[in-house]
Amino acid sequence: MSEDLKISKRKPTYPISEKLDTYLSKYRRNIDLPIFYSDLLRFQGSVVVYDKDDVDTLWVRVYYNEFEREEIDISLKQVYSSLISDGGTSILKYLSVDAIDFCTFGNSKPFRIKVRNILNDNFTHFYVKTADASRVYGLELEQMLSPYQINFLVCKDTLIEEHIAGIPGDEFIKNMLPDCSSSEKAQIAKEFVKFNERCLIRLLGDMRSYNYVIVPTHDFDHVVFKIRAIDFDQQCYEGNLKIYRPQFFKENFKMVELVREKIQAESIHQYKIEERSIVAKRMISYHTRLNALLDCMEADEISIKKHIDLIKEDIYNYTLDLNFRKSKNMGEVLKNALDFVKRNYEDVSLKRFT
Repeated sequence: MSEDLKISKRKPTYPISEKLDTYLSKYRRNIDLPIFYSDLLRFQGSVVVYDKDDVDTLWVRVYYNEFEREEIDISLKQVYSSLISDGGTSILKYLSVDAIDFCTFGNSKPFRIKVRNILNDNFTHFYVKTADASRVYGLELEQMLSPYQINFLVCKDTLIEEHIAGIPGDEFIKNMLPDCSSSEKAQIAKEFVKFNERCLIRLLGDMRSYNYVIVPTHDFDHVVFKIRAIDFDQQCYEGNLKIYRPQFFKENFKMVELVREKIQAESIHQYKIEERSIVAKRMISYHTRLNALLDCMEADEISIKKHIDLIKEDIYNYTLDLNFRKSKNMGEVLKNALDFVKRNYEDVSLKRFT
């Protein structure tokens, strides 16, 4: 943990392939949109968005000329209806687009849309991004292999993604973790071990503290904390296996310290096995859909040869499974990784009956 783990270079944007587009249509992720990412780039100016402590959030609030803003507002309300509801127009008269923010930091450079219900002042957010194939694969794998449901839509080169509510990991670690009770810290440490394992299994990279959120849930007389990824840009791209293990990022050092302090080695091993088993069960439940997605990934280009050669050798050294050395692309590497987890889960399950 003494050295910062570096992402090799800025990841390129990979287009949605014809095969992936067909998959998205089959599973109702594809939709005709009235507005695209490129349309929102035509803003005339912006102002910096500060948080409650007057710190620059790295978001800017953009504005458009009066004629364009009216058309954009109507289109964004239609997008909201398609994402959250049935796509009908009856709810549009109750909606207001209160803000359009643009992020100047990170790969995706998303727009964040704030939509408010004018009858009761409830509001929610969604994001408009460039439809990068890596991100779409990451979102679909999150739907199938994580404990969480996720909602998104794709049209050509535009991705619409729901907001994932929670406390940003970096903010939680800095401002809230020190005040947690001993039992809460132990529970957070356990969740970090399982989150770390889940990212490794599905090859989701770059889970620094600002790329996931902590979700607290009140349950009887205590609070249960869950960790949820919010950034899927680095799905199956990097060649360094450590990139797919959140424990190796310096931003997560406090979480790693917490694991060392609160959890014994035997329990860490137990929690890893639990997470692998849960993922394996989800793989079985989503068998047909997951295989269809992996077929798309095997036929797609989502990384470079250097990274593919590195990752398959790294995972071979980790598992001693020769299938990884035979992998030709990132899709095959991930398929073999998931098969390895599922095979070992089924072997263990069968041994209980022999």
